[in-house]
Amino acid sequence: MRIAKQLSVFLKNKPGTLSGICELLHESGINILGFSVSDSVDHAVVRLVVSDPLRALHLLGDSGILVLDNDVLCVPLDNEPGQLANLSNKLAANCINIEYAYGGIDEAAKTGVLFLRVSDTKAALQAICS
Repeated sequence: MRIAKQLSVFLKNKPGTLSGICELLHESGINILGFSVSDSVDHAVVRLVVSDPLRALHLLGDSGILVLDNDVLCVPLDNEPGQLANLSNKLAANCINIEYAYGGIDEAAKTGVLFLRVSDTKAALQAICS
């Protein structure tokens, strides 16, 4: 488990904008490890965890794209029932709120990754590891 930098990228909600940033990252050799998209009427917030967040932050910002960074937890979870329940119980017991989360796993895989934005990243890391 680790703390990672997440990039929140604000884009117009129209075809081609996501592919544009993905291509920009690809051309620079930056791998996308996790992402989510939240949309509204006129814009979308794309959250990215990438292999080189500092370089990606500057690359996107220099391209005129509004991008912010913050910390998220990268939590590996076994692919079995109850994993998310156990994790959320530990956080709740330590008064740590999950602000949002995203992740995924193939049904045949043994583990997956959950990216968590929480109210206190360091305390959450300690709570989960104890």
